[in-house]
Amino acid sequence: MPEEQAPQIETGLVEVRDAHRFDEAALDAYLKANLDDYAGIGSIRQFEGGQSNPTFMLEAGDKKYVLRKKPPGKLLKSAHAIEREYRIYRALEDTDVPVPKTYLLCEDDSIIGTPFFLMDFVEGRVIRDSGMQAFEPAQRKAAYTDMCRVLAALHSVDYKAKGLEDYGKPGNYFSRQVHRWTKQYLDSKTHEIEPMNELLEWLPANIPDDDTTTIVHGDYQLYNLLFHPTEPKVVALLDWELSTLGHPMADLAYNCMKYHTMEALSLGDGIPKEDEYIQMYCDATGRDRIDQWNFYLSFGFFRLAAIVQGVYKRGLDGNASSKAALGMKAVAEQTSATGWKVAQGG
Repeated sequence: MPEEQAPQIETGLVEVRDAHRFDEAALDAYLKANLDDYAGIGSIRQFEGGQSNPTFMLEAGDKKYVLRKKPPGKLLKSAHAIEREYRIYRALEDTDVPVPKTYLLCEDDSIIGTPFFLMDFVEGRVIRDSGMQAFEPAQRKAAYTDMCRVLAALHSVDYKAKGLEDYGKPGNYFSRQVHRWTKQYLDSKTHEIEPMNELLEWLPANIPDDDTTTIVHGDYQLYNLLFHPTEPKVVALLDWELSTLGHPMADLAYNCMKYHTMEALSLGDGIPKEDEYIQMYCDATGRDRIDQWNFYLSFGFFRLAAIVQGVYKRGLDGNASSKAALGMKAVAEQTSATGWKVAQGG
């Protein structure tokens, strides 16, 4: 890409926050004993942003590492499972899915207070604008094409051969998901949303008879891809906290929801249309077609509406982390309306 795109590279590094400080000397001693060719800590800075697991840049000599750890304090047993992240990174290292090289997982709380793992720092940039307005049409097309390539590569990994049979529950994925998010929505319901009522009936009655199981990322969007510093090529797929075994269409539909929202208005020239993007995916995975695409999309909107409704309910209860939660009522209504429209083939 041209040099003027270089400012798109994000470092997002700040001094380590007080709440996330740990014993750097203990970490240094542990790494000296357990990591080959380790030169000793030169500096540690923290990546800012909304990661639920604190993430740090560790510089040692001419080498840069990324350290991911659980946050301090008492945690739910299944939350902040960095052990799962480490496991998926290791499993994918020798595949066509670009991931950072991992070095070690430490489950001993006595070193820095929580479990952590260490992996390579990969130079690259995060592109947060799905419309890629700062880029040329050819660059947009190339970036989206590579985003599709990586998703197809992920869904083509033989999870059994990688020892991931117990990484999730194979089969009945959408049946379980519809049940789960129906319960979540009903538990946080504050008022009648007619499109949600329609989806509550329509979704369980229209689950495709297809139990395809693959590794799914769970949050497959442009912003979770790290692109080469100067080329429209994915160099790492990040943020695996929601990954599991599931149906590949959950990832693809989530990735395509932007085509059915106001965000579609910002998609610049060169970005493939939805049918073109789906065809690229089918070509890369050997599929002839995707039946009941409207189900997969509508489920994605239903799930998102249920999540947003939960945020709104917490806002009403005074338990939300942001005042913006009270504005989520309209978002839940609009999201579910889009989901019901998609379900009807709109």
